[in-house]
Amino acid sequence: MAPQQNRVTPLGDIEAFALRGAWTGNRGVLHSGHEIVRFHAGNLWITCALAFRGRWRELWLPNRWTPLFFHDEAVSMAAGHRPCGECRHASYQDYKRAWARTHGGQPPSAGEMNRQLHGERIFRGTHRRRLHRLLWRDLPDGTFVFDDGELALVLGECLVVWTREGYSATRALPRTGTAAVITPPSSVDVLRAGYSVQIDESARELAGLSG
Repeated sequence: MAPQQNRVTPLGDIEAFALRGAWTGNRGVLHSGHEIVRFHAGNLWITCALAFRGRWRELWLPNRWTPLFFHDEAVSMAAGHRPCGECRHASYQDYKRAWARTHGGQPPSAGEMNRQLHGERIFRGTHRRRLHRLLWRDLPDGTFVFDDGELALVLGECLVVWTREGYSATRALPRTGTAAVITPPSSVDVLRAGYSVQIDESARELAGLSG
């Protein structure tokens, strides 16, 4: 069977490719029939567990939210999603606590995070993706960047290139200058504050961090 148009790239684009997803997610009702007809339907973009309390969803149900799929959690965070507060409650609370550590104050509400992330991932009133110039030396593991025409993950001392077939190659992580960062800055801050993001084991193997 040909891949369906429900996989998400680190840039947030929804495409058809065969790479399996470790997570599903939600941006509202995006489809008509089996076709994606809108980029998002609001500022609630969440990452969900593939299985939760025995629930199962048929794909492409009319007028129901569109299940999306992400290779790993680092990809989903780059795309602009955050953990779901229901099916990933523990991760959601960890994300909120990390947000509070870096932003100050009490852990934020879901609505506060949704509004902040939405302004960071796309230009207001458009579907155009925002990139952010941040110092290479300040980027934590799990951050995605657009570098030399490729999508790449910061991991250890490496940039690990991501493709629609999976993680594929590494190169040395720059130490000076600024990067074109894909992951929204608030999620970069959350990673820097200690949030434990799931990264596919293949990336760790390529970076020499497996085991």
